[in-house]
Formats: sequence, C-alpha cells, structure tokens
Amino acid sequence: MSTAVLSIRISGELKRETEKLGIDVKSVVEKALADAVEQAKRRKLEEAINMLLKEMDEISEEEWVRVVKECRRER
Repeated sequence: MSTAVLSIRISGELKRETEKLGIDVKSVVEKALADAVEQAKRRKLEEAINMLLKEMDEISEEEWVRVVKECRRER
C-alpha cells in the first residue's frame, strides 16, 4: 500500500501534550480518518438504499413476482 503525506496544524499546547503523553499522532489521525471514511460510505449507501426503496414503493407486488419469475426463467 502506498502512502501519502498529510500536513495539519495543531496548537503548540496540544502537540506538547501528545508528546508528553506518548500519543502516536499518526495512528490516531489515521484511525480517525478511516472511521470518518467508513461512516461517510455507510451514509452514502444508506441514502442510495433509501432512494431505491422509495422507487420500489411504486412497483406492485404482482410486478415484483412477474419480474422475479422472468429472471429465473432466463437462467
């Protein structure tokens, strides 16, 4: 896996505290970003699912049955 450089500015006090406490800033930031990306992906997926469900409300049960049977016959 390739890496990229990310530069951020934090207060001097926060930097001193992280050093004093031995906090691995890289790991903390990397985990926070990974969590944020995962959360954003889930949110986008949820929006897409909700949109599809809204569209599916307009399709009758009989139509669903017909389409499923048709798909099975095509296999």
